[in-house]
Amino acid sequence: MAETHSVTSVQKVATASKRPTPVLMIPLRRCGSHALRLRLNNSEEFYSPYPLHIVDFMPLVPRYGNLDDDENYFRLVVDVVGLQAASMVKWKDMVFDPVDVFESIKDDKRSVHRILWELLLRTGEHHHASIVMDKSLDSVHYAEELLQLFPNMLFLNVVRDPRAQVASMNKAIIHDYDSTLNAMAWLEAHQLSREIIQRHPDQVLTIRYEDFLSNQETVLRAICKFFDITFLPEMLDVTRSAEAQQISHMSALWETNRFPPVMANKDKFKQQLSMREIEVIESLTKEFMQLYGYELMTDANLELSQEVLASAKEKSSKGREVAWDTLKHDNYKDYVLRRFRADYLAGLNQRLPMHA
Repeated sequence: MAETHSVTSVQKVATASKRPTPVLMIPLRRCGSHALRLRLNNSEEFYSPYPLHIVDFMPLVPRYGNLDDDENYFRLVVDVVGLQAASMVKWKDMVFDPVDVFESIKDDKRSVHRILWELLLRTGEHHHASIVMDKSLDSVHYAEELLQLFPNMLFLNVVRDPRAQVASMNKAIIHDYDSTLNAMAWLEAHQLSREIIQRHPDQVLTIRYEDFLSNQETVLRAICKFFDITFLPEMLDVTRSAEAQQISHMSALWETNRFPPVMANKDKFKQQLSMREIEVIESLTKEFMQLYGYELMTDANLELSQEVLASAKEKSSKGREVAWDTLKHDNYKDYVLRRFRADYLAGLNQRLPMHA
């Protein structure tokens, strides 16, 4: 199993606060993150609700204006609480009062991340957890701001073979529909995670998804040790997770989460990608593939022109339109729930003042 440091317990980075220790999983979706989250949730010491993916909200934040203004900040609180209510998967037994949330954090450093984490910490406290984790992996982009808010934050860095991950991303409506663009996103995400590892090595645990596939117990024990929680044999049985059963029926992206992982799937990309696509991915991610012990299949020396990138963007745009139409036809529940969230964000975009 790949690790970037010697595992350090929570006590060495925790503050005197009695609230749960915050954890962010990084750096990119489709890495097997749900499989890990659902298994760890079998522990009463750990809780990680379905992620809000605040990255989709971030373009709107500047339009709330100066957050030192109480009215502006309260509006932001209301709308982040609304985003949680619009989530595809509800947080069990949790209803948030925006007035109470605002009053409890108004004297802290003001930030959309502070609002989000107040919701997460309250959820963790409701479940009596000592660790609360946000699986919004894209928030790797805001790691330094998060550390300013929560100096004791820990990071679970989940690495997956970029060829397998890109093949998975290519089929996901949350990503692009082109291997080149998704490989570029993979590279950027891992560059950001490397910066966190370099700056805060004792607060990051790196695991490879392939190691989890080959030996779930070893990887889960390492994670539990890092979080200073007790490993439970129940973590190895995903059928014990009611949420795994629930979400597996909600979206094709999650349908395998109710089953044990299949080792053979790690090489499935060889049937899903052309050799040209594999060469593109390896050319972009070669440095990290070598760092994390993934064997190259090509010379990995391709250079991408602007024409290739423009063509990739056009292909992806058309692919997304087809994907939404297909989703509407194949799974109306998944479609309606995703559209509801997208429409919520679009409604905020229309309502918020442009001049801010």
